[in-house]
Amino acid sequence: MPIYEYKALTDLGESRNGILDADTPRDARDKLRAQALHVVALGPLKGGRKKETKASFMTGYLRRRRLSEVSIVTRQLATLLSSGIPLAEALTALIEQVESQEMEATFRDVKEKVTQGAPLAEAMANHPGYFNDLFVNMVRAGEASGALDVVLARLADYTQKQNRIKNKVSAAMAYPIMMMLVGAAVVAILMTFVVPKILTLLQNTRTALPWPTLVLIETSHVLTSYGPFLLGGAFLGFVLFRALLRRPGFRLGYDRFLLRVPLFGPLFKKQAVSRFAITFSTLLKSGIPVLEALNIVKNIVDNRVMVEVIETLHNRILEGADISTPLKKSGIFPPVVGYMIAVGEQTGKLEDMLDRIATSYDEEVDLATMKMTSLIEPVMIVILSVLVGFIVMSIIWPILEASNIKGY
Repeated sequence: MPIYEYKALTDLGESRNGILDADTPRDARDKLRAQALHVVALGPLKGGRKKETKASFMTGYLRRRRLSEVSIVTRQLATLLSSGIPLAEALTALIEQVESQEMEATFRDVKEKVTQGAPLAEAMANHPGYFNDLFVNMVRAGEASGALDVVLARLADYTQKQNRIKNKVSAAMAYPIMMMLVGAAVVAILMTFVVPKILTLLQNTRTALPWPTLVLIETSHVLTSYGPFLLGGAFLGFVLFRALLRRPGFRLGYDRFLLRVPLFGPLFKKQAVSRFAITFSTLLKSGIPVLEALNIVKNIVDNRVMVEVIETLHNRILEGADISTPLKKSGIFPPVVGYMIAVGEQTGKLEDMLDRIATSYDEEVDLATMKMTSLIEPVMIVILSVLVGFIVMSIIWPILEASNIKGY
C-alpha cells in the first residue's frame, strides 16, 4: 500500500501535515475527509519507499536519537505482542502514536510488507538506519522460535543499555572538548580584536618591549593575517582525516592508538568489552548460534582492533578451540574476562557470565568517566589560566616599565 504525505486544513482553518497509507490518492482523500480534514496538497511520500543503505547512516546525533526511539518503540511492540495482539494490529497501534514522521513512514512500510506476507525481520531489514544486523537477526530468531515478544523485550533492554553507555562516554568527551573550544575561542578573540589595539598603543611609545610582548605581537600578527587560511587548513585536515578513517589500515592504527591514549584509552577499552559482552549475551539468549553471533557482533562493535580479535576468535572456534583461550591471548580483553568466560563455558551458563561481565564493566565505565572528568577539569583550568595570564602579563609588563621610566 503506497504511503502519501499531505497538507490539510481543519474546519477551524488550522494547518495539519502528516502521512498516511492508502491504495490510491482518491482513497487517501476519502480517509482525510473522514477525519474532517480538507486536503490542500497530497502526493507520494518522497523517499519513503526507497530501501536504505548502510552508507546512508546519519550523523552521530541522529544515530543516538534513532537508538533512543527504537528502544522505546521496541518495548511498546513487545508489550503489545505479549498481550496477545496480532502483529499487524500492533504495528498499526505503533504508527498511530510515534512522534517522528520519519519513523512513522518506516513502520508504515514495515506494516505494508508484513500484511503482504513478509516476515517482520525481512521488512525491518529494508531500514538499516533504524534496524541494524543485530536487530534483524534477533527478530528473525524470535520469529523462528515463536518467542518474538521475549526477543523484542531483550532488544529493548539492550538498546537502552547501549544508549546509556554511549551517552556517558559522549558526555565525558564533550566536557573537555567544549572547554577547549571555548578557551580557544576566547583566546582567538583576544588575540584578533583586543590585543592588536593595545599593542599598537604600546608600540607607539617607542620603548623597548619585553620578550613576552614581542611573542604576543608575532602571534597576533599571524592570527590576524593568516586566520582564514589556518581555519581552512584545519577544515581540510578534518575532511582528510575522516576520509582516511574509511581505510581499514588507517582505521586499525587509529583505533589501536585510541586504546593506548592515557586517561581515555582505558575508558574506550572498558566500553568495548562491555559492548561485546552484552551484545554477545543478548544474541546467545535469543537462540543464535555462537559463530553467527560472533559475525553479528563483529559488525556492531565500532573498533577495528576489536573486530580483528573477534575474527581471530571466530577462526579459532572453527578449528575446535574454546571461546576463552583466544580472548585471554588477545591483549584487549583483561585476563579476568577470559577466566569468567571459561567458567561460563564449563558450567553451561555462558550467557549469565557475559551479563555479569557487562554489568561489571558498565560500573567501571561509570567510575572511569568520573575520574577522567575530575582530572581533566583542573588541567583545562590551569592551561586556560596560563594562556590568559601570559596575555595579561605581556600587556601589563611594558606598561609598568613605561610608568617606571616616566616616574624616574
